[in-house]
Amino acid sequence: MKIQAEKTDGLLAMIRDGKPMTLGQQLRLTVQLSVPAVIAQLSSIVMQYIDAAMVGSLGAEASASIGLVSTTTWLFWGLCVAAATGFSVQVAHKIGAGDMQGARAVLRQSLTATLVFSLLLAVLGMVISGALPVWLGGDISIHYDASLYFCIFSLFLPALQMNFLAGGILRCSGNMNAPSLAGVAMCVLDVILNFFLIFPSRTWCVAGISFTMPGAGLGVGGAALGTAAAEAVVAGILLWYLWTRSDKLRLVGEQGNFRPLATTLKKAFRIGIPMGIEHIVICGAQIMTTVIVAPLGVFAIAANSFAITAESLCYMPGYGIADAATTLVGQSIGAKRWRLTRSFARITVFTGMAVMGLMGVLMYLFAPQIIGLMTPVEEIRQLGVMALRIEAFAEPMFAASIVAYGVFVGAADTLVPCMMNFFSIWAVRLSLAALLAPSLGLKGVWIAMCVELCFRGMIFLVRLKRERWMRRM
Repeated sequence: MKIQAEKTDGLLAMIRDGKPMTLGQQLRLTVQLSVPAVIAQLSSIVMQYIDAAMVGSLGAEASASIGLVSTTTWLFWGLCVAAATGFSVQVAHKIGAGDMQGARAVLRQSLTATLVFSLLLAVLGMVISGALPVWLGGDISIHYDASLYFCIFSLFLPALQMNFLAGGILRCSGNMNAPSLAGVAMCVLDVILNFFLIFPSRTWCVAGISFTMPGAGLGVGGAALGTAAAEAVVAGILLWYLWTRSDKLRLVGEQGNFRPLATTLKKAFRIGIPMGIEHIVICGAQIMTTVIVAPLGVFAIAANSFAITAESLCYMPGYGIADAATTLVGQSIGAKRWRLTRSFARITVFTGMAVMGLMGVLMYLFAPQIIGLMTPVEEIRQLGVMALRIEAFAEPMFAASIVAYGVFVGAADTLVPCMMNFFSIWAVRLSLAALLAPSLGLKGVWIAMCVELCFRGMIFLVRLKRERWMRRM
């Protein structure tokens, strides 16, 4: 792994040093950055799968309680990502320009700014947690568990924010391995904690020997605590690594001011605010989708949540490649290598489309097995399989929008993509879902989603080709 990291650093140094890169070197660097990022994303999905399976074994109501608030947790999650990205892209530009001291200065300021932001967000989440299930139209039988889950999630938002910040800055510096390993560790720790927190003490019999397996029996609350605790531990590890071990960014032994400067905050706002709005737009649409799905019943809510989790197995590789695109484009722009910027943009987008297209085929073929891992309830399984097989057809174009967005983020061009997402989701997806759901039920909601993702991918490809995102430089 150390040798591989040195090879990656050598190729990244070619960007900063203005050396010409062959197509083979560009492809190799793209793969070397993408693979660890994809592993990190997949480990996150594995964690979600295991959480869903463990909670699913408790019954449909437990699954529905988490599914009801899942879109709102993604909204808060997305705001934390936006805050972190506002600073990590600046770090990528500084490193691309060879200004390591400036990159460390941005890092110090980001720690203070994002911590304050996440604390405010945590307070907001805990305040609204009691009323949220009512606002979303969930059945009264799942109100308590849904509220408890969201309250615990909100309490640990500062840890989640530090996780995103440290991981994002390490990736933008070109270090994909540390965040990837941390993601795998978080998955393992989450499984262990959930195993003991969700289920009550019970008697096991192995090879004829009976023994008591201890458990807290906290149910849905245990799932939230296990995941949050795992995130907090990994956030601490990543911050320690960033502070003491990163060859480009370590702060140990260096004096510097942690007070955010106006110029740094202004750039962070210019990058992060459109991203935050974009997450609000997407998650707001997902919340509206939940409102559309909620009247269809508990089975539909649970199946919709499981299908979204299962589909993420396909699109998270796209997000991993998008992370690589942000790093490559960001450092190329920092080095003012415009032709190389264009080349990396195209390579990453078409790589993402190929990978997610293949994942779409696999998702269609193995949809029954994928959903079957998460729930034993036959009604939920049938609805979930139907949803996944509809969505499989949209995966290549979904990849185009995901990775192209990563390209635009690396170029600090986030406002126009935000507007594109707003139009696509609210004008296409929600209007179609509202039109089709009364007659087709959950099937109509997922048909609307498939059509919208294909449309969104098309308009992102058009913007990528026109290259107006590079005119801001």
